[in-house]
Amino acid sequence: MKTTLSLTNRHIVVGVCGGIAAYKSAELVRLLRAAGAEVRVVMTAAAQSFITPLTLQTLSTHRVHTDLLDAEAEQAMGHIELARWADAILIAPATANTLARLANGLCDDLLSTVCLASRAPFMVAPAMNQVMWENRVTQENIARLEAREVLIAGPGVGEQACGEFGPGRMLEPEQLVATLSSLFLSERLAGLSVLITAGPTREALDPVRYLTNHSSGKMGYAVALAAADAGADVTLISGPTHLAVPPGVRRLDVVSASDMHELVMAHASDSDIFVAAAAVADYRPGSVATQKQKKGASHVELKMVRNVDIVAAVAGSTPAPFTVGFAAETENLATHAQDKRRAKSLDMIAANLVGADQGGFLVDDNALEVFWEGGHKSLPLASKTCLARELIGLIAGHYHARSAA
Repeated sequence: MKTTLSLTNRHIVVGVCGGIAAYKSAELVRLLRAAGAEVRVVMTAAAQSFITPLTLQTLSTHRVHTDLLDAEAEQAMGHIELARWADAILIAPATANTLARLANGLCDDLLSTVCLASRAPFMVAPAMNQVMWENRVTQENIARLEAREVLIAGPGVGEQACGEFGPGRMLEPEQLVATLSSLFLSERLAGLSVLITAGPTREALDPVRYLTNHSSGKMGYAVALAAADAGADVTLISGPTHLAVPPGVRRLDVVSASDMHELVMAHASDSDIFVAAAAVADYRPGSVATQKQKKGASHVELKMVRNVDIVAAVAGSTPAPFTVGFAAETENLATHAQDKRRAKSLDMIAANLVGADQGGFLVDDNALEVFWEGGHKSLPLASKTCLARELIGLIAGHYHARSAA
C-alpha cells in the first residue's frame, strides 16, 4: 500500500530514448498516471523514430517536449522550469548513447539538459544489445552514474529484438513503476512520531471577517509527505487550505492560532519530532464582535492581543521533541533566523525570503537556509517537494545524531 501511495501527486519526467523498447514507454506513462503521478514526457530525436510524440501526449495528457531550443516551449516550460518541476526523472529506455552522455555531463539536447539542471533524484532503465551492455565502456559509465546516486533499474535478461539472448532488456513497465516508488521511500524516520503544522491561521473580527496571511500550506504539506515517505507516523495540524491530505498522513484541521496551540500541545508530548511550518498569526483581536460590523466610521482601531508562541512552547516543554521552526523573512534572513532559533531554543530553523522574485508564499518553488547550533546549509531554489525531502534528510540526520550522543 505504501509503495502505491508514494507516487500520488508526484511530478515525474519520463525521458524516452531511441531504442526498440520505446514502445513500452506508452504503457509506462499509462501506469504512472494510474498510480496518481503527473507526467511530462521528454523525447530524444531518435525516440521519435520508434514511437510518436502524439501517442505519449495522449497518454500523459500533456504536450511532449522534444527540442532544447524550442521557442514555444521556453515560453511555457523551458528546460529549467521542467527540471525544477520534476520530483523525479525516469529515463526508459536509456540507450548506451544516453548513458554515456549523462555519465560525462554532456547536455546538447533537451533530455540531458533537464537531467543536468535538476536536483530531483533520477533513475535509468538501460535497454540495448547484450554485447553493448557488457562492454567495458558502458560498465564504466554505469559505475559513474551509480557514484552520483543515479538508480540503475535493470536491465533484465532475455530474448532481444536482435535475436540474441542475454542481459540488456528493459524492465517491464510494472517493475519500473514499483522501482521508481523506492526513490521516495526510506526508513530514516521509521518508528518515529512526527508532528507538523502547516498553513495560515484565521483570527476572527466578527462572524464574517478575519485576519490572516498569504500562506498556502504547500511547504508544510510537502514536509509532511516527505516525513511519511521516510517511514514516520505523521500528524499534520493544518490551518485552512485547499490542499489534499498527503498520502499516509493524518490531518487535523484548525482555524485560529489558539486552536492550533491547543491541539499541538495535546500531541507534542507523544512526538519525537515537531516541525512548525505553519504561518501562525502573532496577534489576534482583543474582542470578537458577535454580529457583522456595519460600515460606518471613516476608520476603525483594533486592539490586538498577542498569541501564544507555539514553537517556543513546544521547545520549552519537558521532555521536548526535536523542534524545527520556520522563519519567513523580508530582510537580514540569517541574522533574524539565528536570533529566533536561539531565543526559542530550537534545534533547527529553516528560513526563507518572502516578497522576493522567487520562492515564498503561494508558489510551488522555494529556497531555504537551514541553521542549527554550529552549522548551516543552503537549499537552493527547487520545488517544495524536493526541498522538503532534503530538509527531512537533514532533520533525520541531526535527530539520530542527538539520540546517539
